[in-house]
Amino acid sequence: MAWSTLATLVALFTASTSAAALDIRQSARGSDFLRFSCSQLVVERADPIVNPGQFFSPHTHQIVGGNSFNITMDPATIDPPKQSKCTSCRMVEDFSNYWTASIYFQSPENGTFKRIPQFANGQLNGTVMDQTGGITVYYMRPFSGTNKKTTVFSPGFRMIAGNPLNKQKASGPLVNCHRCLSARDRVSGGSGAPCDRSDTAEFPSKPCPGGIRVTVIFPSCWDGKNVDSPDHQSHVAYAPGNQALAGDRCPASHPVRIPQVMYEVMYDTSGPFANPEYYKNGKQPLVYSFGDKTGYGAHGDYLFGWEDGALQRAMDGLGTNCFSEQCPVLKLQTPKAANECTKQQQSREDIGSDTWLKELPGGVQVY
Repeated sequence: MAWSTLATLVALFTASTSAAALDIRQSARGSDFLRFSCSQLVVERADPIVNPGQFFSPHTHQIVGGNSFNITMDPATIDPPKQSKCTSCRMVEDFSNYWTASIYFQSPENGTFKRIPQFANGQLNGTVMDQTGGITVYYMRPFSGTNKKTTVFSPGFRMIAGNPLNKQKASGPLVNCHRCLSARDRVSGGSGAPCDRSDTAEFPSKPCPGGIRVTVIFPSCWDGKNVDSPDHQSHVAYAPGNQALAGDRCPASHPVRIPQVMYEVMYDTSGPFANPEYYKNGKQPLVYSFGDKTGYGAHGDYLFGWEDGALQRAMDGLGTNCFSEQCPVLKLQTPKAANECTKQQQSREDIGSDTWLKELPGGVQVY
């Protein structure tokens, strides 16, 4: 996103949607969410949730977080806080892993593919974060209702949001969405809340010279028992209502309110990728790494890895002096340290970052 979404969330939490930017900054510290940057750890075909142990997984992901990330993340054998030597996230105690599918540009001239790079997100002060690629992560308590009690995830917890098999817009509130940015909105990210009427489930149908902001909103309710499920979704649920960003209610089947995780990923579709000629006659040149040209299959994966008690302390501190990256109960590392936490691909492969590929990595077919 950028600081505009941050400002909108602050306004939601403070019931002050007309507040000036200065007022928003002053009221921000009483708001109920963490927001921090995570730099790019690695880009590769690996997915230890959906395809554990598989070399390679079917499609390319950008992964951020703890460097213990592996093709197999069995909680019985891997404990990210203990086995990671660094994290690409600003929060030192967060060794979780977060990953999303890559987006490729398919040349209308010859059909070859080039990976769209990620770029840094914006901050509330109107500057960009100092990070290499990566994503912006949110952890949110209820922004409405009276019960703010939020129970953090148990070790081994994992979940996914969205479905790469979706070929049409899913029913209900948008939980994964795309925002087409103009050049002047490259830092601010536009205006409005995440996944509102400014966003679309599908890829934008016009050039986006300021980039595309992809938002992934995870469920906010848990069954209280299982850290995973066969489909990696049934153990969690979205709160009832007509919006993905949740209040304090949960269905009886999933009664435990958990932190609502949200990602924002900025894709740099400026320059040659924004040629208006590529968007004529209802066509557009972007495709997800799993072959989806619609955009409806956008999704994200989450694997919990905070050190003992750290996230709970932060969630309990929200609403007082804990906000965004300014949270005294957590340790914050420098952007430089986060950027330096990287790892090599587990098996080397050309992913189209610097070269043009004749096909998507893994030979994935476009549909």
